[in-house]
Amino acid sequence: MTTAPTRLLDVEHISKRYAGAGDVITAVDDISFGVDPGEFVSIIGPSGCGKSTLFNIIGGLIGDYDGRVAVAGATISGTHPAIGMVFQEESTFPWRTVVDNVAFPLELAGIGRRERLERAESFVTLVGLHGFGHRYPAELSGGMRKRVGIARAIALQPSYILYDEPTSGLDPVTSAVIDELMVRTRKELGVTGVVVTHDMRSAYTVGDRIAMLYQGKVRQEGTIAEIQATRDPIVRQFIEGRPRETAPDSSATVGA
Repeated sequence: MTTAPTRLLDVEHISKRYAGAGDVITAVDDISFGVDPGEFVSIIGPSGCGKSTLFNIIGGLIGDYDGRVAVAGATISGTHPAIGMVFQEESTFPWRTVVDNVAFPLELAGIGRRERLERAESFVTLVGLHGFGHRYPAELSGGMRKRVGIARAIALQPSYILYDEPTSGLDPVTSAVIDELMVRTRKELGVTGVVVTHDMRSAYTVGDRIAMLYQGKVRQEGTIAEIQATRDPIVRQFIEGRPRETAPDSSATVGA
């Protein structure tokens, strides 16, 4: 008798290399971690450490890599209905209203107009935008557009959501609102999450565990308490926001 997998997401020995100008650039190097159902894992690290590459691999937007990504034990390749994605860059459609933006994945799934608009309205309300459904993105603040992106990501009620720098470019108050929204959608919808961020306050707020990437590898993984108590000088430097005191190792790999 086979035991059902306990992890919702497994990332196993992921490596991605690119051919550079006469050289091979390693973006991520043998990264492995798992995420249990209902758990949130924050992926942190400096610019160029491989966070974005890892985000795009897990989300199925980058192929041709070594290793395996699995949802509930099944290997996946390419985009997958179990995965919702919230992007760092502006991703709303300016010609669609808020409700029509949120309804877009439901439209692609072949759901009838009346049902998809009703469902989209419910998710617009969930993210705190009740009354703004008829507005266009240009009429919203940056934080409100982030909420539209989250509502669209959860519209098909995926098993887990990937967030790429969800608080980037936002003021501290709006960032806290986005953090609270991620926590709320987790509680109300039971979604699992992977949050790629450089914002330590956000990482601590939404994450059960934290994995720090450095030079394409997992430098340290653990609970918030374990990360905060780390004696690793590289991890301490990052979480305390201190500038690097020494030049990087010349043998380092380069992230993306």
